[in-house]
Amino acid sequence: MSQSQDINVLALVKGAERYVFLYDDASRAETLRTLGRFASNPELSFTWYDAAVLSQKVRQQTPAQQSGPPAPAGKKRFDVTQPTERDEM
Repeated sequence: MSQSQDINVLALVKGAERYVFLYDDASRAETLRTLGRFASNPELSFTWYDAAVLSQKVRQQTPAQQSGPPAPAGKKRFDVTQPTERDEM
């Protein structure tokens, strides 16, 4: 595997209950399905509104929506060039 395996964390706190989802890029679709299963379970306090909000967050984190290709392992995520004296003139 050439790139690092980032783990995404999604959490919801409802009173004394904690819903924590850990997923990698390859399991985004399964995470979305799990949110739907939790929402359809009447034994949980997890609602369809909760599923919709968290689903939106999962989709916002998709690699296709991030700018540029993923950084190779060990590289900085952002490459910021510092201005030189010549640039400031």
